[in-house]
Amino acid sequence: MPKGYWIAHITVTDPESYPEYVARDTPIIEGMGGTFIVRGGTAELREGSTQQRHVVVEFPSFEMAKAAYESEEYQEVAKIRYAAAESTFILVEGT
Repeated sequence: MPKGYWIAHITVTDPESYPEYVARDTPIIEGMGGTFIVRGGTAELREGSTQQRHVVVEFPSFEMAKAAYESEEYQEVAKIRYAAAESTFILVEGT
């Protein structure tokens, strides 16, 4: 079964509030089988346009990635991200 991934590109607009999202989303994501592969860090844009921050989370399956994103617990915490950042958020099935 192919793994599932969250790929997020984020520009933080409220740096005082965003750390609360990071602190609260981590136990939810990890508790639902997610492993952070990329979380911030150095990035170099080579083509196109981008945002400031990049996050990749790996899940055992696409279905688990989808269920974690759609869960009530994550959606409640995601409200903090919506207020504190501009994001592009993609769910992807691995090969």
